[in-house]
Amino acid sequence: MTLPASRCPACAETYRSDTYHLIRAGLIGGKGVPETVTTHPTLFVTLTAPSFGTVHARREKNGKVLPCHARRNAETCPHGRMMACTEQHSADDPRLGEPLCPNCYDYTGSVLFNALAPLLWKRFADSLRRHLAKLGGLALKDLRHHLTVSFAKVAEYQRRGVVHFHAVLRLDGPKGPVFPPPAWATADALTHAVQHAARAVSATVPAHGDQPARVLRWGHQLDIRPITLDGDLTEQAVAGYISKYATKAAECVGTLDRRINPLDNLEAFNLRDHARRLITTCMHLGAVEELAELRLMDWAHMLGFRGHFSTRSRRYSTTLGALRAARERFVHTEEVTHGRLPLFDEDTILVISEWEYAGQGHSAGDQLLAAALTGRPLPAAEHPVESRP
Repeated sequence: MTLPASRCPACAETYRSDTYHLIRAGLIGGKGVPETVTTHPTLFVTLTAPSFGTVHARREKNGKVLPCHARRNAETCPHGRMMACTEQHSADDPRLGEPLCPNCYDYTGSVLFNALAPLLWKRFADSLRRHLAKLGGLALKDLRHHLTVSFAKVAEYQRRGVVHFHAVLRLDGPKGPVFPPPAWATADALTHAVQHAARAVSATVPAHGDQPARVLRWGHQLDIRPITLDGDLTEQAVAGYISKYATKAAECVGTLDRRINPLDNLEAFNLRDHARRLITTCMHLGAVEELAELRLMDWAHMLGFRGHFSTRSRRYSTTLGALRAARERFVHTEEVTHGRLPLFDEDTILVISEWEYAGQGHSAGDQLLAAALTGRPLPAAEHPVESRP
């Protein structure tokens, strides 16, 4: 898992910067990626989660904030709540993402979707390749000899507590970005394959207790946009967007940034009611034998999601390890050359400070307690001094 910014802002900023350059290199070249990659079909795709209940939302149109859920003749839920909201929520309204009726909200479905989101992505990627092979008149086993699907994706938490994925999808030749894809592998073909794969894949949750098996799919909202160098969606905007969410966890939902012990008292933490219900659902389902492989109890603080926030295919561009190595070389060359660091031989060991073990003993209170338990008198120098008026 990526270290979130809430745990170490400095490390997260370094990771965010590296991710930015990694994503951008895969769009315009550089850092080992040829500049001809700009001619390859590339899309920015957003895969969303389905609805698990009506939540408070902020909506805008032409710069004007719209009412949350203004409905004529709004129905009343079985729990007596009116399923409508006419407020124009501000961007920092704490109610954003909260269900209009918590008792109607499908907390079980939300948690299970998060847990199965990595599996849905894998099946989406497999289906995408199968459909591209079909469009090219190829067998799936022969696709790698003609085409490579390179990607970089990031998971983002919505305020309601479910993840959706933003992904850069690029078509390359058989050996990655060095070679162009075949003529039939166009942006339109990639768009068609994405639309097909998003609708086709699903993941099944086994039956447990009195709950029947259920099938989870991606949400109906599917955003597909081409990435250009001078249009509305530039490579800088995409790289900045993905790197921004590469260091964010579920803090926007109001949960914790560390694992939760089953014995922890959730009431003692400053949690939103919605986040507390999601965590409680994870803990409850984590004890169900049929769902043990989902490890919901271990990932309750992530509301069930146990995947990596930021992932990329092997041939998308450079690697984080290569970027770290380049930064280390810079420290040992450029910074030393410019006098920012002292110059030493490579085999020199510089000792800044050293520690010595001074010993271990009892505090004054521990000495009195030890003497009372053992019956041994304290040394004369260690008897407490009586206070005199």
